[in-house]
Amino acid sequence: MALPIEIDVWQGDIAELEVDAILVPANESLFMTTRVGRAVRLRSGESVERDAVDQGPVEPGTAVVTGGGDLAAPYVIHVVGVGHDLRPDLERLREAIDAGLQLASRLGLARLAVAPVGTEHGVFDLDQAADALGVVLSARAAAGEALPASLVVAVSGPAEAAAYRAALTSPAALDAREAAT
Repeated sequence: MALPIEIDVWQGDIAELEVDAILVPANESLFMTTRVGRAVRLRSGESVERDAVDQGPVEPGTAVVTGGGDLAAPYVIHVVGVGHDLRPDLERLREAIDAGLQLASRLGLARLAVAPVGTEHGVFDLDQAADALGVVLSARAAAGEALPASLVVAVSGPAEAAAYRAALTSPAALDAREAAT
């Protein structure tokens, strides 16, 4: 079964996208120190990081939302999928992605962009991170929970693009998740 949303995998800088919100990987202190976080901070201005840090520290498996600063996207959702302990916990990663999607839903946001979450310290490989996003989207669809109308997965290279396309758009991956739910 195909997911009931439009999904695009796009290679480029997530901070350039004109969407309702961008979901970026974050750490528990919410300082924007990941590769993606630094790129977003450069384009958004420092107020986004200050607003995030003011809400922290938070536990892994959670997410917080800030304004978008100077970005075209009015919101940034900071997703804490990996803690300072760098422990590979897939359930915690999925909880963080789901928390980010819940925040977007509460705000009524329909067009989202997401960067790979969980790969920022090599804790999860691309396939695991992509599958975690696919599992969360499939579980939300199966439970009748809100999903964005469109999702752009912003990746930095061909390997990331291939992993996310395979996990989110291949019929085999979607069928396997449907059979598991």
